[in-house]
Amino acid sequence: MRKAPKGSGPHPTDARVNRIIAMVRAKVEHPFRVIKRRFGYMKTRYRGLAKNRAQLFTLFALGNLFLVRRGLMA
Repeated sequence: MRKAPKGSGPHPTDARVNRIIAMVRAKVEHPFRVIKRRFGYMKTRYRGLAKNRAQLFTLFALGNLFLVRRGLMA
C-alpha cells in the first residue's frame, strides 16, 4: 500500500492504486481466513510432504466451496 505524505491525504493516483491492491489482497486472503477460522487449521504437523499437501489441497477445495456456497444453493 502507498502511504500518504505526513499531514495530508493520499494523492488521488495513490488512492486508486491502494484500492486495486486491496481488492487483489482480499481475494487472496479470504480463503486463508476460511481455512484458519472455520476449519481451525492453525499449525501443520509434519506427516510427510505428500500427506500434508493432500490435506491442504482438500482444505482449500472445501474453503472455495464454502466461499461460493450461496451461489451453489441458489
